[in-house]
Amino acid sequence: MRINRKVNSQFRLANLPSINSLTRQGLLLAATLLPAVFLWGCAGIVSGKSAADTTPPQTYNISGLITPGSGGSGATIKLSGAASASTTVDGSGAFTFSGLSNGTYTLTPSRAGYTFSPTSQNVTVSGANVTTGVNFTATIQTNPTYSISGTITPAAGGNGATVTLGGAASASTTADSSGAFSFSGLANGTYTLTPSRAGYTFSPASQSVTVNGANVASGVNFTATANATYSISGTISPTAGGSGATVTLSGAASASTTANSSGSYAFTGLANGAYTVTLSNTGYTFTPASQPVTVNGASVTGVNFTATAGATYSISGTISPTAGGGGATIKLSGAASASTTANSSGSYTFTGLANGAYTVTPSNTGYAFTPASQSVTVNGTSVTGVNFTATAIPTYSISGTISPAAGGDLATVTLSGSANTSTTANATGTYTFTGLANGAYTITPSDTGYTYAPVSQAVTVNGASLTGVNFTATAVQTYSVGLSWTASTSSVSGYNVYRGTVNGGPYTLVNTSLIGTLAYTDSTVQNGVTYYYVATAVDSSGNESTYSTPAQAIIP
Repeated sequence: MRINRKVNSQFRLANLPSINSLTRQGLLLAATLLPAVFLWGCAGIVSGKSAADTTPPQTYNISGLITPGSGGSGATIKLSGAASASTTVDGSGAFTFSGLSNGTYTLTPSRAGYTFSPTSQNVTVSGANVTTGVNFTATIQTNPTYSISGTITPAAGGNGATVTLGGAASASTTADSSGAFSFSGLANGTYTLTPSRAGYTFSPASQSVTVNGANVASGVNFTATANATYSISGTISPTAGGSGATVTLSGAASASTTANSSGSYAFTGLANGAYTVTLSNTGYTFTPASQPVTVNGASVTGVNFTATAGATYSISGTISPTAGGGGATIKLSGAASASTTANSSGSYTFTGLANGAYTVTPSNTGYAFTPASQSVTVNGTSVTGVNFTATAIPTYSISGTISPAAGGDLATVTLSGSANTSTTANATGTYTFTGLANGAYTITPSDTGYTYAPVSQAVTVNGASLTGVNFTATAVQTYSVGLSWTASTSSVSGYNVYRGTVNGGPYTLVNTSLIGTLAYTDSTVQNGVTYYYVATAVDSSGNESTYSTPAQAIIP
């Protein structure tokens, strides 16, 4: 297989093992690779086998030893990576994983009461069994730890239950969706486990467990039983005051609900206990203001209230001149919260207000207000004449040019700091931000395929517009790698190309579908990276050859 390096237009270089990528002037440069010969043998890419050869791929073993045997015997070794498996170490500390394909694996030993050095090892299988160097040393823990585990049934009651550990150590955990729970890292000693969950009782209520040189994994189970629950309900009349009223429950449990259009409400799922029901609805008072309710083995109905409409008032005023007042936002806070927009004359009004203390605050982009806000007290009458004066805040601009125009045209220019916005430079690379208040700003240009000097500029607006905030654009060179190869002498359906950054792999498939020609262009390379390419041939049955000899491409 030959790999040809390309610069813009494609061409081939012959009879060289490998060379660095070439560059030349221009906006877009393509990386090139020296041709290299991938040696697949005299019989072609599929190693002399016919396309119909269905011989299963060869597999290999990884084997090793944990010493001393007393620490290795019975230990578990977990295999992960290119395949997953686990095995138990024999009495002499030896272990083996078989039937493995080429690839990178991680082996991790474990055994209660022991630590291992190293804690894990990475092993690469590449065309041969790995029988040396995969060894571990077991060290008995001077202070071994153990676990306690169990289950709460049924799962409906166990799921999400809190299990508290007391005694020789303290901890808590949450049972999973099947009701299972576990505590780990426990020293020998006596512990007490206590489950809890709102709406359930547990049998037994708690259990005493002794850890003595081994995990406790059986018998620490609980049964959850749902508690009986009840309701509190009533009606608020007339419906004009009851509909939409907020009903708050406090005491043995806390909750709130909204009365329906008939003024009816209900709290469900309540345990026995003492509760208080309290109502609220803007513009209404309630008789009684609240009611105490005791639930004792039965639901409670008829917890009723009478709503009486209260007198309401207004706060109004004007913002002048109309240029600053028209469309201004006025916020009301204090005894009630609301906002409104001043009309074209700068007038505003808040209605339906109860007696109380309020604060009125106007705002409008580009304007300051005198006073900034006003405190208003409503006491049995509406309040008028809460007026403000709007003063326009002077604004300024920041402008500049990005050159040359090829890099400035349509570049995005971002403004951050005292204000945040963005604009697009015009065909000559010129940009402008207007309507800016005094403050510190940062201007940053960006456009695909270009870098900028400086990357960004910090500027301060202080009573005057700023011009000449200029940048220089430089086109970013991009590369691609052109690959070509000689056809296999065997019957094949196509080819795959793989790429890696380390000679010898691992390699990653580059093409998304089988390549039916004798050339491929990789346009996803990054500047400053060295790549190694290998290829395989695939027959009509999907059998794939081994990797070819790698070829190198150095991207500048």
